[in-house]
Amino acid sequence: MEENILDSIKLMLGSEVDYNHFDTPITLFINSLFGVLFQLGVGPQNKPFKLEDGTETWDDFMVQPKQLDTVKTYIYLKVKLQFDPPSSSAVLKSFEEMAKEYEWRLNVSAETP
Repeated sequence: MEENILDSIKLMLGSEVDYNHFDTPITLFINSLFGVLFQLGVGPQNKPFKLEDGTETWDDFMVQPKQLDTVKTYIYLKVKLQFDPPSSSAVLKSFEEMAKEYEWRLNVSAETP
């Protein structure tokens, strides 16, 4: 079964899939991160991937299987930081550091054949 990108990120954020009040900002954040991933060499290389109607799946993104879990976690962390940042400064710093590490690892992975 193909996993819907928007729905999976919403679930990780603690939202119900059927609750769509915040779909627009969440989609905007996800699309911005697909732009970052494109610049890192992750995902389709002809143009940045983009959520158009919210039905896109992780299979549509066409990332290398070894990168998929890292991509999902990276996007979740970055969306969480933008959309619903932790109130604890220690947790906030931890999320920021994890996101930076995942970004670095994805960049290295994209550059390694």
